Amino acid sequence: MGSGELTATMVEVHKALLTGLSPPRRAVFLDTPAGFQLNVAKIAETAVQYFKDRVQHPLTVASFKSSVETPPYEAETAFHTLRQADYVLIGPGSPTYAVRQIENSPIPGILQQRIEAGACLVAASAAALTVGSHTLPVYEIYKVGADLHWVSGLNLLAGFGYDLVVVPHWNNAEGGTHDTRRCFMGEARFRQLLAQLPEQTIVLGLDEHTACEIDLDTRQVTVKGIGRVIVLQGDQQQVFTKGDVFPDQVLLGETLSATHAKSPARSPGNQGAVDANRSTFWHTIHGIEKKFSHAIAARQAAGVTNALLEMDSAIWRGSQDLESSENISEAREILRDMLVVAGGALEEKAPDKRAFLAPLMNDLLALRDQFRQHKQFSEADALRDALERADIRIEDTPDGVQWRLQEK
Repeated sequence: MGSGELTATMVEVHKALLTGLSPPRRAVFLDTPAGFQLNVAKIAETAVQYFKDRVQHPLTVASFKSSVETPPYEAETAFHTLRQADYVLIGPGSPTYAVRQIENSPIPGILQQRIEAGACLVAASAAALTVGSHTLPVYEIYKVGADLHWVSGLNLLAGFGYDLVVVPHWNNAEGGTHDTRRCFMGEARFRQLLAQLPEQTIVLGLDEHTACEIDLDTRQVTVKGIGRVIVLQGDQQQVFTKGDVFPDQVLLGETLSATHAKSPARSPGNQGAVDANRSTFWHTIHGIEKKFSHAIAARQAAGVTNALLEMDSAIWRGSQDLESSENISEAREILRDMLVVAGGALEEKAPDKRAFLAPLMNDLLALRDQFRQHKQFSEADALRDALERADIRIEDTPDGVQWRLQEK
């Protein structure tokens, strides 16, 4: 999205994208690009409220404001939230700050895995600048006056076969009397910036309040919103407007008239061969995952602990057996994810003991009342004494029999 990710113009775009996903359609907002801002919490709150009121869909915040200052538990919680996401929205802030915080974290890998699994990534405004091979340092040039330059991007699109530089705010007009098109650079400066990119680099320009939807299944690109999508390579420029649908070969540098049916393969690598080699290791890892999930659901502390220890041992054995570093790294991510889930379970409110015991106590007190009605007082007293040993006090009052838990 070129901009407007939290405005009325993008409501129907969000709704349509969510509708196209399989349930449960878990939507997540990642706050990293604005992590340095004092109002970052307000930005996240605005996104949540926008989805609730306008998109009519719940939105969870994955908060990873800083790679240095975010505590490990909070960071792993954010990663866990992203791993569960079906729809990830990343938006306003600083593109270069976002790259610095995200590039050495698990986030790029998580996002690629989620997209490969069928999730939708919406990179808007500042975040849109980060997904290509090069990122435009907008604040540094436009606000601070730094020399014209590019920085390396997260290049998430390369994982799906697209070697692009993405530039939102293509038609920006906030400058009024001076040119702020091309993401606040102005046409003249932007031409100088283009000359710094590798030859034949493809630039994807996005007008404000405009979405460029890339469907990896159909290999089709659709323009939504109110503006244009521009594909620029050297002196060649192709312009698409709202409602246009074109094949993704255009994003690979082919002109629309010359495009043909071939589809570039996605680039998860030789995954089939890798899967065959690591099947035994992953059978063990996923088996432990299942044990852990069952123990969490049943609130079995011993089972949770055993599963965590088993996972640690399995990873250690895998390292000793010369399992690939990639497999070991993925397994460690799963272990960290399990630790986050275990920590979350500890934070959950403990069940109300009195409510838990009430059905049993009602039956026992009814049985005690029967003993007393039949003058079986020794049995009634024995039942009362047994409950006393379990720290449950029985009291006969004018209003009837009462019971309460005694705190040790």
